[in-house]
Amino acid sequence: MFTDIPDGTTAQQFWDGFYGARQVWSGDPNPLLVREVEHLGPGTAVDLGCGEGADVIWLAARGWDVLGIDVAPTALARAADYAARAGVTASAHWQAADLAAWRPERQYDLVTVQYLHSPVALDRTRILGTAASATAPGGTLVVLSHAAMPDWHDPAVALPTLEDVQRDLALPRDQWRLETREVVERTISDADGRSGTRSDSVIRGVRI
Repeated sequence: MFTDIPDGTTAQQFWDGFYGARQVWSGDPNPLLVREVEHLGPGTAVDLGCGEGADVIWLAARGWDVLGIDVAPTALARAADYAARAGVTASAHWQAADLAAWRPERQYDLVTVQYLHSPVALDRTRILGTAASATAPGGTLVVLSHAAMPDWHDPAVALPTLEDVQRDLALPRDQWRLETREVVERTISDADGRSGTRSDSVIRGVRI
């Protein structure tokens, strides 16, 4: 998925080029996110690293007021277009920002962070700390991460284990109730018909 990257390439330059001129993802919400939050009543939400906005749009369609943040303006422009087509522009909002530099102006009932894997510099620990601080008391934090790929799928980046993600989150036990902590495996196939197992780590916590 990732090719040789010139030295000095910034995160915005890389991800704008990655999204380019055509749709990258399916447009469907992440099924693991759906599984973790579909039981929740709507409120305010922020999706850190929202990409083309499928999860923001799904949440907005379910009554959430959602802010999607990404470093790539190209992806956000596409997301805004999809939101307009879905009729959720009033409740789906977009902000271009470096996730490591972004600081919330408020707290949210739901904070989601998915797949912080990048071949250019990315301060995952700092972003996860910001995500936790942005979660309101009684709110939910969902963190999804690839943990392993099939042998034929080179992720080009090191993938954190479930334990790595939990350590980087560093959620104090007296302030958080951990409701999901697991690795989910599913079979995926490539364009040549090869199949293999992909593992994703799932962490869902509620701030007490």
